[in-house]
Amino acid sequence: MLQQTQVKTVIPYWGRWMREFPDVESLAGAEEERVLKLWEGLGYYRRARNLHAAARIICERHDGTFPRDFEEILALPGIGRYTAGAIASIAYGERRPILDGNVARVLARQFAMAGDPKSGTNQERLWEWSGRLVEAASCASSLNQGLMELGARICTPREPLCGRCPVRRSCEAFRLGRVEEFPQAPERKKPRQRKFVAYVFRSGERFLVRKRGAEVVNGNLWEFPNFEVGRGQAGTERIRFPAIALQSFATIRHTITNNRITLSAKLGEVNGEAAALAKELAAEWRTVAELEKLPFSSAHAKLRAMLGRNLFET
Repeated sequence: MLQQTQVKTVIPYWGRWMREFPDVESLAGAEEERVLKLWEGLGYYRRARNLHAAARIICERHDGTFPRDFEEILALPGIGRYTAGAIASIAYGERRPILDGNVARVLARQFAMAGDPKSGTNQERLWEWSGRLVEAASCASSLNQGLMELGARICTPREPLCGRCPVRRSCEAFRLGRVEEFPQAPERKKPRQRKFVAYVFRSGERFLVRKRGAEVVNGNLWEFPNFEVGRGQAGTERIRFPAIALQSFATIRHTITNNRITLSAKLGEVNGEAAALAKELAAEWRTVAELEKLPFSSAHAKLRAMLGRNLFET
């Protein structure tokens, strides 16, 4: 949950998750839709699907006990070299290196490493340095936790507390007086502006929604029918029922990685063509109460919340 997400955001999700899934067996036996619902709003939904898949593997192949072997840990869905190393070293005392953003920053400053720390060559160098440290340490667990804490609390991205740093005497960036110049990240890519139109179709007390494919971004989440709009397009050409009167409803702006997205929602009342429209859009008619039980992406969850506040009463 903490990957790419702040602790204060995670805490309430963690509480709800642990109440629903207090052990690996309960998570393994859950339906995916329920897992995604509890994750709703946290983003990066592949994490939830990987957790779910890992729980099932642990139950099916390891008798419900988390594996101790590094390679078996690494084989679990969603666990990469860093996470496997952290678990193996901190939980089981194995001499395994780690490399997260905080550790990479500490090492880049210690050695005044030039260039992008995420480049292939520099990643190899950082892993090599981390490996040397863990091999020389008397306790791999203490070393790795110390490196992470040092980066999180002392060797911070901006205004690092070098005066309190226990390893400043060996820090090449500190010796050069250039601490804040490292790591040398590349120039950020210019954000990509994208526009979408969402259609909130109503028929009586029901609204039209559809489930996203499993392999796309926000896979298996529900949403209102929507389409990306290119330059000079209004979006309505994707709907074969131009007779439905549409009115502006809401505009939601959000960010996914490097994409700056503007979602313009249109409201339309549907009468006799309800079944045909659902078929055309591969969608389903659901009541607001039913929608509340389904996992939605963050932007579309905001639209759903507006339905719950009776904004469509006439």
